[in-house]
Amino acid sequence: MRRDGGPLAGLRVLELAGFGAIGMAAMTLAGLGADVVRLERPDDPHPSRRTDPLLRDRRRVAADLKTQEGLTAALELAASADVVLEALRPGVCERLGVGPADCLARNPRLVYARITGWGQEGPLSRFAGHDMNYVALTGVLRAVGRADEVPLPPLNLLGFAGSAVFGVVGILAALREVECTGLGQVVDAAAVDGVSLLAQMVWSARERGEWSAARESNTSDGGAPFNNTYACADGEFISVAAIEPAFYARLLDGLGLTGENLPDRRDKANWPLLRERFTEVFATRTRDDWAATFAGVDACVVPVLSFDEAAAHAHLAARATIIRPGGVPQAAPAPRFSRTPTPWPKPARDVETAGDVLKDWRVDEAAGQRVARGHECHAPR
Repeated sequence: MRRDGGPLAGLRVLELAGFGAIGMAAMTLAGLGADVVRLERPDDPHPSRRTDPLLRDRRRVAADLKTQEGLTAALELAASADVVLEALRPGVCERLGVGPADCLARNPRLVYARITGWGQEGPLSRFAGHDMNYVALTGVLRAVGRADEVPLPPLNLLGFAGSAVFGVVGILAALREVECTGLGQVVDAAAVDGVSLLAQMVWSARERGEWSAARESNTSDGGAPFNNTYACADGEFISVAAIEPAFYARLLDGLGLTGENLPDRRDKANWPLLRERFTEVFATRTRDDWAATFAGVDACVVPVLSFDEAAAHAHLAARATIIRPGGVPQAAPAPRFSRTPTPWPKPARDVETAGDVLKDWRVDEAAGQRVARGHECHAPR
């Protein structure tokens, strides 16, 4: 039996719009089929960014939580939702009257997810921060980059994964627990926690005595010549991840180095000499020449592409990894499902009223009237 709309079809999510990774979490849930309503300020700085892929697949309601009407709308929506997402500093939602206690009192089955950088507890929890700050504090940023350069900011990928992706994991786990007990709970998804968990491979290697604190001195940080990137004759780059012996042998074949008296790669003292030799060879031909040489060869050698090139690459095109709804290039929802495929992403809708959403969520008429009147809830604190 196939069910349309994605595996989360029927799940109702209220997103209290904010900056940072919360948008990624909301987009991910919506991409999997959830009905996500983005509650945004009437003076939202980007109220008409319907083409922004991060806002796709979401309904939008304008509400000022500092007003009685806006607060009532938020609480009524939370009372009918399965999940609430928020990303403000600890205590802010409580002061506004839409904190976990306020919402769970009206909806005991609610999963209230807090998607932040520092988390809800700890000395930094009430301070500002951005993606690179969270990654820096975990020890991961120090390990990224060349040995003779300052650490390289890894875009916003790690912090967003640490908070948004693990936030979604926490939400799904909490929803499963609701099925068992009928009770919701608060999910504290902090980037510092998630990034640290993503780095568990490094923590494990340290425990085994297989990780050096010096950058470019480990297999996975650019230290190994067989797991590295190289400049080509045209100024473009090629990536090499020939870690296993069989892949390494095919790498040497492709480079024309089989039979050459190369030093043993298992000895780290030989890595600089090997890297120098590989650098010399890769610099003799263009990136695309090398890509053609290793095409169809199990050597773990692929070109380093730009975003534009990635969107057109045969593998990503075959999987429709990068799609263009409305002519806007963007990543397709992930992961994929055999029986409940995810729907094609749609731009964010025009602003509607909380009453419209509540009607669709089959809330009783009296609740919709309370939203319109702004009655029966506490005034903002």
